[in-house]
Amino acid sequence: MHKGAKIAIGVVAAAVVGAAGLGAYNLVDAVAGDGSTGAHGEPAPLRTGPPTADEIKKTAHDFLAAWESGDTAKAAGLTDNAGAATTALSGYREAAHVEKVSLKPGTPQGAKVPFSVSAEVSYGSQRSTWTYDSSLDVVRGRSTGQALVDWQPAVVHPQLGRGETLRTTAGAPPQVDALDRNGAKLDAKDYPSLASVLPQLRKRFGEKAGGAPGVEVQAVPEGAPGGAADAAAPKTLHVVSKGRPAQLKTTLDAGVQRAAEAAVNLRDDASVVALKASTGEILAVANSKKTEFNTALMGQTAPGSTMKIITSAMLLEAGKASPGKPLPCPKYATYGMRFHNVEESENPGATFAQDFAASCNTAFISLAGQVGDGALAAEARDVFGLGLEWKTGVATFDGSVPAESGAGKAAAMIGQGKVQMSALNVASMSATVRAGSFHQPYVVDPSLDDRQLARAPRALPGGVAEQLRGMMRLTAASGTGARAMSGLGPDTGAKTGSAEVDGQPQPNGWFTAYRGDVAAAAVVPRGGHGGDSAGPIVASVLRAS
Repeated sequence: MHKGAKIAIGVVAAAVVGAAGLGAYNLVDAVAGDGSTGAHGEPAPLRTGPPTADEIKKTAHDFLAAWESGDTAKAAGLTDNAGAATTALSGYREAAHVEKVSLKPGTPQGAKVPFSVSAEVSYGSQRSTWTYDSSLDVVRGRSTGQALVDWQPAVVHPQLGRGETLRTTAGAPPQVDALDRNGAKLDAKDYPSLASVLPQLRKRFGEKAGGAPGVEVQAVPEGAPGGAADAAAPKTLHVVSKGRPAQLKTTLDAGVQRAAEAAVNLRDDASVVALKASTGEILAVANSKKTEFNTALMGQTAPGSTMKIITSAMLLEAGKASPGKPLPCPKYATYGMRFHNVEESENPGATFAQDFAASCNTAFISLAGQVGDGALAAEARDVFGLGLEWKTGVATFDGSVPAESGAGKAAAMIGQGKVQMSALNVASMSATVRAGSFHQPYVVDPSLDDRQLARAPRALPGGVAEQLRGMMRLTAASGTGARAMSGLGPDTGAKTGSAEVDGQPQPNGWFTAYRGDVAAAAVVPRGGHGGDSAGPIVASVLRAS
């Protein structure tokens, strides 16, 4: 009986091998018990050929379960490329920021097993559920004979190619809509002079204004430094959040800005700035030349006789002059060098206020020896805030009035020599006179980013401020600013300027004025007399405010 049984088994085994050799190991494994050794303890032969349906189902199930549970090592060990799988599955959790994933296998189609994915992506405060379908193939391991997942990047996501990995990252900076002080949208297409201003504001204040960049899951080259930004063309596989546009409120006034744009466009080269005198809020910035360099804010040229505002403040404070005190205006005056008036005009019986209104250079030069070499620079800095670090919200030049002696000091008193200003600086000079103290100009409220505005050490003494306003009012009513300021009413003040430039046939024309609580200044390079060239620009802006 025992002998016959042995013969029968052998016959059956031979028959099976002959009829279907591939399945012979199943019978051997069954006899061996655990499939690891044969009947006499020798190693079981490696399985060959395509995986069976049961192997396909079990391998897919075990792999997906390990991936889902976060057991990366186990999941990777069920693939035919454990190293690559480990990197990809670890990155799925870490670089792609998938906190939790649910994987559900579908019905196998041969060796291919489709499965659905529901991944919870978390990036900062942004969260999203990412659903998609993928698939895997089960193959026979060449060295082990085991059924394994054929590892490809597409297992993680069907659009993931070789050499790519997943990464969740913030996209481009948020869209920022700049608004004027009344909520009107400001666009460079409608206000071309703001083309160099708005990008600065968006870059600096975008996120502080409440915007948020979009967050995306992207396919990027493996090892790309710095994330998707360094990839030539990252593929967006999922949008975690579309981002939130920011609304950045500025101090600009769309109506005043429109008037400023129209006014400078009547000249080939002109710049203008308007401010609210009591606060320093910038209402308009315009240039006829639409370049990256914003001349109205960054220009550095001699301000000519508009500088006499600061010089007068210095002289009044020092008691060296008073509005009604006689101060002759001769054709020439010498202090280190010979100075003259425009067209060599003169008025022997003039008062200081009349000298100011007529913009007499020689009268001011005649007082140069009565003030210290650093007095003008100190007045400009300590009262008018020039040369301090202005934090307007955009790039600006903050003025320069160096201390000088001799001819340099005299030239500085009439806005020549090394004195440098922009239209913004000169507008601020008028604003300081109108308000009685310096208010640093700004285009975005400092509360948005907690920046500290520049503060001048002291205000104009009340009596001096009133005297200056009277002198500027005289200039607007009957002096060199009268033609431009005609019809703007009694609550006005002005000062003209003509700044000579070496090698330039015509001086640069300057004009600054205030009307009510709005101060403005304009410069027209090679414009000649400031009252004729820059004056109408300032007047147009003041009428619109």
